[in-house]
Amino acid sequence: MNNEKSSVAADYGPREHFDRHWHMSTDSHEIALSEIEFSIFRIFTAFNRWMDDLTRCCQDETEQSCSGIDFALLNLVRMHDRPKSVSELARLMNRDDMPNIQYSIRKLTKSGLIEKLGTQGNKKGATYRTTDRGVVATNLYAKYRRELLIPLTRAISNSDVRMEEVANMLTLMSGIYDQAACVAATHREI
Repeated sequence: MNNEKSSVAADYGPREHFDRHWHMSTDSHEIALSEIEFSIFRIFTAFNRWMDDLTRCCQDETEQSCSGIDFALLNLVRMHDRPKSVSELARLMNRDDMPNIQYSIRKLTKSGLIEKLGTQGNKKGATYRTTDRGVVATNLYAKYRRELLIPLTRAISNSDVRMEEVANMLTLMSGIYDQAACVAATHREI
């Protein structure tokens, strides 16, 4: 165990004097996975904070207060300038909390940022598209993103390749977590 401990610690540079073993991390693989999970917690929180702050820059005082997640949905509704259903939006974000998505859709509709299109009598067939006001808001969001975030990410050495590798790994991890969740839900004790 000591050899394993020191070889893993060496991979992480200056943290080698820390003991990263705990009940969730008993070997080098579990330690590496725990480090990824801590990074996911941190990036998720930082990303939400970023989206919330950027969203505040894009709203005027007449709009209902929308969160960063609401604006993420708004940008997805606008993606490819093609109307999308709630189920499409949920699938794009890998979310299954439909009531929360529907609540965000209602907020965006009430704010005049999106509009509901005809359903042909089928409630589930409703689609949404951005309004002119929504296009202005998403253009402003993209402008601030380019101004504030993109220069920082471009400063990362070989950023395009590295970000693609991270995105691919996170996509694989998403599938792994989804599969493990399915197994856990199937086999949990009552």
